[in-house]
Amino acid sequence: MKIRFKAKVIDLFSRERAVVVSSKDAENADLRSFDRVKLTADETTITAMLYLSDKLTQDGTIRVSQELASDAGITDGDIVSVALAPRPQSVTLIKRKMKGATLSKADMGTIIQDIVLGNIGPMETLAFAMAQKYVGMNDDETEFLTRALVDTGDRLEFDSPAYDKHSIGGVPGNKVSLLIVPIVASAGLLIPKTSSRAITSPTGTADTMEVLAQVEFTASELKEIARKTNGAIAWGGMLNLAPGDDMIIRAESVVGIDPESQMLASILAKKMAAGVRNLVLDIPTGKGAKVETMEEAVSLANRFIDLGRRLGIQVRCGVTYGGQPIGHAIGPALEAKEALEALTGDGPSSLIEKSVSISGLILEMGGTAPAGRGYEVAREILKSGRAFDKMKEIIEAQGGDSRVKPEEITVGDHRHALYAPVDGYVTSVENRVLTEMGRAAGAPRDKGAGVVLHVKRGHKVRKDQKMLEIYAERSVKLQDAVNVLRRESPLIIEGMLLRTVPETMFLNV
Repeated sequence: MKIRFKAKVIDLFSRERAVVVSSKDAENADLRSFDRVKLTADETTITAMLYLSDKLTQDGTIRVSQELASDAGITDGDIVSVALAPRPQSVTLIKRKMKGATLSKADMGTIIQDIVLGNIGPMETLAFAMAQKYVGMNDDETEFLTRALVDTGDRLEFDSPAYDKHSIGGVPGNKVSLLIVPIVASAGLLIPKTSSRAITSPTGTADTMEVLAQVEFTASELKEIARKTNGAIAWGGMLNLAPGDDMIIRAESVVGIDPESQMLASILAKKMAAGVRNLVLDIPTGKGAKVETMEEAVSLANRFIDLGRRLGIQVRCGVTYGGQPIGHAIGPALEAKEALEALTGDGPSSLIEKSVSISGLILEMGGTAPAGRGYEVAREILKSGRAFDKMKEIIEAQGGDSRVKPEEITVGDHRHALYAPVDGYVTSVENRVLTEMGRAAGAPRDKGAGVVLHVKRGHKVRKDQKMLEIYAERSVKLQDAVNVLRRESPLIIEGMLLRTVPETMFLNV
């Protein structure tokens, strides 16, 4: 049964295709809250989640989320029709997977297509991710998933071989792409890097680059930038590359899971869709990283290499130290500032060494450096200033100010410092706590928010020496970050009192 409504767009739902009708209208159409419905506007039909409310709307009017209105081209006052949607086949397939079944190529295509079309929503998508996490997928299923993600979006193609670098993440302060892209581009290789925004970290590569230049481009704009400069650092979300992957990631972030099969498919689907056929993958390894042991890192690397071979992508993996942040800065503006400093030769050694090492692997892969000599060639490019000049070209091509200096980048003016309570050596740096502090301070939404580490593991400190500083754009966010600092220790010094139990001493008087 179809029922017609006058549409009104509502800014209430975050990235969800949703509609709201009154309880009376729902009863007349034999609909219930949380039903999936087919909404038709002109010639466009889209599936959406139905909610009931007599406060948000009135009889005869349907409230339409901005996401849905944008996808269907709906504006206030348009007449639309609504009917109960049939049960998607993908729900049955997801249930089968949850029970341990193996999915076929056709099954995987159906699930991903239903996610992209909105035939299933965030709850079913999360169930699919959890099935991957707790039941697992074999290599064939992972390949089918990757290809399905690519097939439901657009694809980029370049006139010459495209190279890229990607990290599996999990380490704060990892702004190495802002050095790697200009180093590789300076050597004559094409590296049109499409990057993500942060989901659970204080900043993503796209968030950091956005401090210096625009990152949102159409496919034709990105190709033109890459043609001019050999390099680019852009947000992949504007390009409709493997859009189902973005939807799955949003569902995963609700409960903080990252299934290995989905991570493999996510990374390689985005690279395949972006026209990349040569990839160096960074696998940070160590306490507090996604991968904690060398054995696990090598196993994961081999899975990436095998999946890449199936997809026609040459993959080389670099296992790097991930037990503490790269460099000292965490947060969009702070990391952009530190990256520019490193490009001018004044950055922290950990950032420079990692960037040069990974760049060298790409140069060897592309034949612009002899085997085993990539590190030397990459370091010379950075030392000579060619990488900095190339970065200025890229910034200008992406609409930024190529004359910007590190000290001119605006950072948060609300600050709080942590001082060493005792003399000693730093024995532990907690990535998780630093990430939580950075996000509590407002990053990545507030570009100037974040954390700067003044000491790292192994450093000797004196009592009352500044160990870290929190930056925030708003006083209320600074207090949120300070509350995290008071609850947990991001840095531990040998001999330091960590906690008292009980916290209050009761005296018998």
